[in-house]
Amino acid sequence: MKNSVVARFVLFVTLFWGGSQHGLFAQQLSAENEVRDLLQGFFVAMKKKDSATIRQAFHVDAVMQTVVQDGTVASLGTNDVSEFLKRVGTSEVELDERLLAYSIQVDGLLAHAWTPYEFYVDGKFSHCGVNSFQLIRAAEGWQITHVIDTRRKEGCR
Repeated sequence: MKNSVVARFVLFVTLFWGGSQHGLFAQQLSAENEVRDLLQGFFVAMKKKDSATIRQAFHVDAVMQTVVQDGTVASLGTNDVSEFLKRVGTSEVELDERLLAYSIQVDGLLAHAWTPYEFYVDGKFSHCGVNSFQLIRAAEGWQITHVIDTRRKEGCR
């Protein structure tokens, strides 16, 4: 009788706790995949000069910045999202940012993505660097709230 009670308790704890952990893990993977899909779509849209699709990826209060290197120190350059959208939509050249990898972390409604990249203009290598995206899950889905990047021409490959 005592072994039966212990066995039932262990089964209950395993199913309840283990099942909820599995559910959280699945949610985590789903959110990571949603963020990855958003970012992939963002850069496909950029290559196609589809500024309307890119606009949907950004939160209305999004900030774009770049690390400007001056020797051994850095400063920040800030870009206006609407200006970025205009540049992409009216560009006379093909802008192709190729993400090389993804490191995505999610905590509930907040996500961070670290994406090394290579940038090509009309098929010709321009520069490389890393993007750091901050995203939130808004009513519309995952949206970029902040992106900051590095840019360099050496040490890329």
